Amino acid sequence: MGPLRLRPRRAATGSSFAEVLSLPGVEEQVELRNRFGFMAFHGGNLERRTEHIAERAAAEAGASVYAVTQPDGIRRHFPSVTVDPRRSPMLRSFIEHCDVVIAVHGYGRRGRWDDLLCGGQNRELAQHTGRHLAAVLPARYNVVVDLGRIPDGLRGVHPDNPVNLPSGKGVQLELPPGVRGLTPLAGRLGEPFPHLEALIAGLVAAARSWPVRGPMS
Repeated sequence: MGPLRLRPRRAATGSSFAEVLSLPGVEEQVELRNRFGFMAFHGGNLERRTEHIAERAAAEAGASVYAVTQPDGIRRHFPSVTVDPRRSPMLRSFIEHCDVVIAVHGYGRRGRWDDLLCGGQNRELAQHTGRHLAAVLPARYNVVVDLGRIPDGLRGVHPDNPVNLPSGKGVQLELPPGVRGLTPLAGRLGEPFPHLEALIAGLVAAARSWPVRGPMS
């Protein structure tokens, strides 16, 4: 694959991807398998359980995965557009390896506690992923694929967002706390939390049924 072409970055306010990677205890990992990828670069103590979801779905689907986790005591949010492959050899190898990706994020907004949002530039993959999630999740959850129904800041369509850097672009999946098992409901239903297990099963089914090249092709 040829060199990765990116436009120059504008200065970002607050923490940046590069700054967070340099903090003690922050961990970055990549596993390259087939050309379908999962990523969770706001994992660990920031958007909790997102790296767990991405890693499990990737392992069970034979997909690739890239994750950044922040430890207890660190909670630095950085804009997705600062997640620059030129700042990380691991991220660069992941982006160049994958045809399409699903970036797993967590969010919480009043009135949207049961909405799973499928943003990103690959709208065909968003529809595909949304169908698989809706087929397995409890009826209480709403899988939102229509970009017009997703808040501007959660759409994930900016061209510098890493979810859109692979050749086939990708899907930014925003998950509310409940489906990640971060509400009292999870405690009442016990572990393994069935809603989280259904979410992962839906992601695995979406990845397995999407046509991608093998790891060495």
